[in-house]
Order: sequence, then C-alpha cells, then structure tokens
Amino acid sequence: MNRLAKATSPYLLQHKDNPVDWREWGAEAFAEATATGRPVLLSVGYAACHWCHVMAHESFEDEGVAAVMNELFVNIKVDREERPDVDHIYMSALHLLGEQGGWPLTMFLTPGGEPFWGGTYFPKEPKFGRPGFVNVLREVSRVFHGEPERIAHNRRLLIERLEAGRGAVAGRDLGLADLDAVGERLVGAFDPAHGGLTGAPKFPNPMMVEFLARYARRSGGAEARDRVLVTLERMALGGIHDHLGGGFARYSVDERWLAPHFEKMLYDNAQLLELYAVFAAETGSALFRFAAEGIVAWLMREMVTPEGAFASSLDADSEGVEGKFYVWSLDEIRAVLGPDADLFARVYDVTAHGNWEETNILNRLRSGWSDDPALEARLAGMRDTLLARRAGRIRPGLDDKVLADWNGLMIAALVRAALALERPEWIELARRAFAFVGAQMSRGDSLGHSWRAGQLIFPGFALDHAAMMRAALALHEATGEAAYLDRARAWRQVLMHDFLITDTGVLAMTAVNADALVVRPQPSHDDAVPNANGVFAESLVRLAALTGAEEDRGLAEDALSTLSRVAGPAPLGHTTILNALDLHLRGLTVVVADDSAGDLTGAALRLPYLERSVSRIADSAALAPDHPAKSAAFTGTGPQALVCAGMRCSLPVATGEALERTAGEMLTSSSKGAAEPLSRTQTAAKHD
Repeated sequence: MNRLAKATSPYLLQHKDNPVDWREWGAEAFAEATATGRPVLLSVGYAACHWCHVMAHESFEDEGVAAVMNELFVNIKVDREERPDVDHIYMSALHLLGEQGGWPLTMFLTPGGEPFWGGTYFPKEPKFGRPGFVNVLREVSRVFHGEPERIAHNRRLLIERLEAGRGAVAGRDLGLADLDAVGERLVGAFDPAHGGLTGAPKFPNPMMVEFLARYARRSGGAEARDRVLVTLERMALGGIHDHLGGGFARYSVDERWLAPHFEKMLYDNAQLLELYAVFAAETGSALFRFAAEGIVAWLMREMVTPEGAFASSLDADSEGVEGKFYVWSLDEIRAVLGPDADLFARVYDVTAHGNWEETNILNRLRSGWSDDPALEARLAGMRDTLLARRAGRIRPGLDDKVLADWNGLMIAALVRAALALERPEWIELARRAFAFVGAQMSRGDSLGHSWRAGQLIFPGFALDHAAMMRAALALHEATGEAAYLDRARAWRQVLMHDFLITDTGVLAMTAVNADALVVRPQPSHDDAVPNANGVFAESLVRLAALTGAEEDRGLAEDALSTLSRVAGPAPLGHTTILNALDLHLRGLTVVVADDSAGDLTGAALRLPYLERSVSRIADSAALAPDHPAKSAAFTGTGPQALVCAGMRCSLPVATGEALERTAGEMLTSSSKGAAEPLSRTQTAAKHD
C-alpha cells in the first residue's frame, strides 16, 4: 500500500495499492517537492468517473509508468468532490491553456503549487491523437529542469489570469425585461425535438431547465413551456433514466438521451427531483411522477447511509466494464420474463443485436409512455421482476462519503417533492439527513464539507452553508418549526462573516480560515452543481419572505443587486442567480394564521415552490413590525391567509380555492412588471 491507505475518500482508497507513491493534498507533499526540486503531478478525479478508471488501469497500476512518475515527480491524488476548491483552480488553469477540460484532470505544478501545464486523460501509449503518458512525463520533467524560463512564463501568466476579474463589477441591475431576453435566447438554444441544449453530449442542466420554466410561467410563452416539457419527457423516456431502479445518470453521450455515462450522482438527482415533482403535480403526467418517485426509491434503496444521510454517487463501471450492471440482452429478458418478454422488448427497445455496443439500454424513446393504466401496471410488474434479477449482479462501487452541500440539495428537493406530490414520508427522510449533517458535520455554527467513517473534512465551503441554509428554510416552511429558521439564520451569518468578499460582494469558495491556495477562488457561474452565490441569493430571498423584516429584505436586495451585475455579461452561465432574481421580483409570500388543522397551510404549500414561500403565524401580532402584511389586518377568527407580492398584500382568504385563485392573480400582476429591482436607498425612500 502507498500513502493513500489512510485516506477516507473512496476515490483515494481505490488507488491505495497503486505502485505510484501517491500523496494526499497538503503541506507535506509540497515540502517534499521543494526539498527535492521535483515538480508536482496533480491527478484529480472522482470515484464514479469512467475515464479516471481507464487511466488508472492503464498507467497508475503499471509498474513501469509508476517508476517514471516516482522518479520525476511528487505525485498528489485529489478527490474533486472532497476538494472542489483545488479542482476549480486547476481546471480553470487548464481552460486558460486552451483545453476543454474534464476528468481525470492531470496538471503539472511548481513546488509552490503554481500550475504551468496540464491535460486530462493521457493514454499509456500514443493514440487518439494524444501522446503517450510516459513521453509526456519525461518531456515535462525535461522542460521543468532545462528551460526554467518557459516554466516561469507559463506560471506567471496563469496565476495572473486566475487572479484577474475578481474586482468589483460595473454595470446595472437586471430586471424582468432582461430575464425575458435571456429566456428567449435559451428557447433558441434548446433542442425542440429532444430537449436539452442542442447537440451532444447532453447534460440535464436542471438550473437552465428551471430558468426556462420560470420564463415560460412569467411570459405565458407556449414555445418555452414546450421546451421544458419535451426535455423532461425525453430524459424520462431515455436511457439516461434507470427505468428499473430509478434515478438518472450524469449525462448522455448522444443527442437523444439514449446512451449515458452510467454514473449516478446525488446532486443531479436532487435537482431533477424538484423539477419532475413540480411538473408532475402541475400537468398530472404519470411519466413525470414515475421519474420523481423512482429517484426517491433509488435514494432509499441504495444511497441512505446507516447514519441516515445520503451517499455521494454510484460508479459507472462494474467488473471493469462501463454500464454492465444496467444493460440487457434479449436472451436475458426472455429467460427472466418468459411469455411477457416480447411485450417488454417491444416497449423497451430490446433487440437481438442491441441498441448500444451490441447490448441493450432500456428506454422508451420510440414507444413512449402509454395512456393505458392496465398496460403500465403490467409493465411495472415486469420491471420489478427484472430489478430483482439485476440485484444479483455485481454492483457498481458506492462512494459513501457524505457531502454537506449535496445533502443540502437533496434535503430541499425531498421536502419540495413531498409537498408537491403529497408524500409526507419523504419529509421524514429529509429530516433525518438534516439532523445528521447538523450534528455530525458542524463545529459551532460552521459546517465541514465531507464526512466518512467518523472523519470530517473541515472547514466546509460556501456551497455547504448555502445549500444547508436553503434546506433549513424548506424544512421550516414544511413543518413550521422555528429551529430550522434559526439554523438558516446562523448559516447566513457564517457565509457573510467567513466567505463574503466585501470588495466584490461575491462569496469566496473557501472560508477565510481555510488553508491558503495559490488563489482564493470566488466563482459565480454554475457548474454541475448550482453556484453558492445563486443558492445563497435564493435563500436570502426566501428568508426575507418568511420573516418580512426590513433588514432581511435589504440583505437580499443588496446581494441580488451585486450578483445580477455579475451575471449580466454571461447570463446563461449564471442561471441559479437569475432564478433567485426571478423569485425576488415575482415570488409570493403566503402568510397563514390560526390554522391548527393545517388545511389552509397545506393548500399554500402545494403551490409551486418556484413562486411561493409560506409563513405560519398564530395571529397578526406575530408579524414583524415592518412586515408588509402588518397593515392588512386579518378579520374575524379561524384559519385565514394573505398573499403578498413585494410590499402588496391581498385581502384575507379562508379557503384553499380562494387562496389558489388569489395567488394566480397576484402572480400575473407581478409577472407584468409590477415589481422591479430596488436598491437599499430606493427601498428606504419608498417606505418613507
């Protein structure tokens, strides 16, 4: 075993038996590089990454390749899910070198940690137009020692570029007209036949789908709504969706959503659960409900840790073959299903020759979803039979580390889906995970990032706190329990004290007390996960809606004023921020009073989460002094609700039907531009 034997990351432990003298990221590794004068080879990947496994088998398990690596470099292995800050910095450096990026990330650094060259996957022998890895290693070492001026030039330029663009952003605040213009652009970018962004590979991009959904709801545009529904439908019918076990793979290599890279990530499924649930409730689509319920079934069956939190991912490979766990031959289907096999094969595109690499990925892209309940019930029984047979196969590897940010995304998604689809047991699942993260991954009010086998990586990142703040607010709305609101406020304070860069108004990725890196990253754009700044902005808007306090409104407005200027030059890369801005400009707050039976509260919580926050009070005396509903007195006794948009509130209503009707009217008014972005000074002047 090498030095990774003591690691907690499942990805690092996959490499503990390599002949490479791997080290974990830390001061000890860089001290060794300085002492010996060797450059650093940094290899970044993750447990579910197929091409990471390919490079490991070809090169890192090879004695000859390892000998060259150990002679010429200090070798550091990083799990990008444990250290997203390290991954972000060096992936950004690779992009600056003109490379597209991806994993495994292979970067070459000075002993001080500065990047000077890199790539992604390198084959052991020259192929695919790429040089062989050993040739790369020898040439990089030669240039490092023999041409230091070239190394210094690259190092200086990359660090300068990485540090650039972190000053205050000029420009103007965005409003509804700007959001509509971006929405129109996004309609044109989406594939009208298959959904998703045009072309291949295809990623779910749930943040973009949500933005398009918000645009469709705001504008009433049929074309935008069609793009959303087509995307959700084709993904749910495609091979990217596990029709037997539930859940979605990370992306599809083709434009039809047929052939995925088979890894399943917690964060993808969290974001997709929210979307499928809200549109299942809105459209009545049995397919969308099947997709949402399948995600939770997969989560409960395969991803819940013994402590009640959620594991990170499932590998794409089993028995060294990508997708082997998930695919079927026609003969296997016939052996398991007997006389039902022909029907199943026809519906699920199973043939003797296969639809992918001479085997079959189950999908319904050709047959579609049936309107015949009896047929679907029959197919459901067949799926259960095949799932039971599949359970006997050798399973893909499970990365069982608990990440605070990904758990926060799933907790909020479970709560929102539970309310939309009336599945209260999902809220209990969310509560248990929240309790674990809050108790076992916290030091004071600050969160760690990753937990496994009793070991916590601390301090956590901005997204850990922002995602758990958002989760706390979702649980507070669903349960009315003040403790969740208190946790949300505490994590807000940590974000503002430890992460907010006052010069830019943007959250840094790392805490002020974290170990120093070559730069302190403060990205604002979305990646596979939503950016912390956008998640924080949404949480600030929802917190202000729940409390109605002027201070909370001011903090939300300040954040969105800054972040909308940040998003303006590249809006499609910042849709989480734009989604938060849409919520701020159009979102409704439903204030429910004296509802001990919970019927009116339930009706409020069933309104789409995209546009509502729900506050419960005993009576109007419980409202903050500056709450917009304070002057709209509740009348009489018994359950009543007010619907507020910005500083305007409706008359009280007493039934779910009246609440739904009033919310629709208020939302229509907000969508027409009754609310526009206001700075703190404008807000104060308005209230004066």
